[in-house]
Amino acid sequence: MRRHELLQGLHEVLQPRTYFEIGVREGYSLRLSRVPTVAVDPFYDIKAEIRCDVHLVRTTSDEFFARSHPFAHLDKPFVDLAFIDGMHLSEFALRDFMNTERYCHAGSVIVFDDMLPRNVVEAGRGRVGSAATGAWAGDVYKVIESLRTIRPDLVVLELDTSPTGTLMVLLPDPDNRALDDAYDGLVREYVTPDPQVLPEWSRTRSRAIPAEKVLESQVWAEVRRRRLLPPGPARTAIRTAYEKAGLATPKGA
Repeated sequence: MRRHELLQGLHEVLQPRTYFEIGVREGYSLRLSRVPTVAVDPFYDIKAEIRCDVHLVRTTSDEFFARSHPFAHLDKPFVDLAFIDGMHLSEFALRDFMNTERYCHAGSVIVFDDMLPRNVVEAGRGRVGSAATGAWAGDVYKVIESLRTIRPDLVVLELDTSPTGTLMVLLPDPDNRALDDAYDGLVREYVTPDPQVLPEWSRTRSRAIPAEKVLESQVWAEVRRRRLLPPGPARTAIRTAYEKAGLATPKGA
């Protein structure tokens, strides 16, 4: 399954009330939305037909989140579904997650693109990319272990999508600040010269699960119902639903 097929499937099963995207480019993921949407990219060049109520923001994600009310376009400033596909460097991707999570709730879903590079060229920080595949994932894969280690409250699922894998993060908590406290130390670990040390689990996708399995799960109707509860009961009920669906423990982690 390709990443845009995963996104299309999530729009169908999650039925988000709002959508947020970092990294628009030509709009081929943005065109999947049918709900009030905010999309950020300093250099977007839309070529796809867009069929939603959208606020296109031509700026960096950091500048966007620095605004007093970044989601003023939405009737209610929360994000049900987010797609992070901005700058392909780990420190930027982690910061995008941290900022996005502040506008989420327990039933929100955050998806990262380009999380499972297949070789050290695709994983480089230097924007070279693979001549053979045309893909540049960068080193955003480093964020995976940070999320699992520092935020065990999250559900972090590697998905076997083409070309360079995706990551689905469930049960976001807008009040958790553990990553803020760890951020500076993580950046010192992340920023290293190429070639990067690419983990075997990224090359082989040994921990990744089929995206089809996630989309076909019966959990999404329960998530849609339970996200209407107050925050505390919603978090408990939605975590229980993910556990019953077998999604709370990532494969091989």
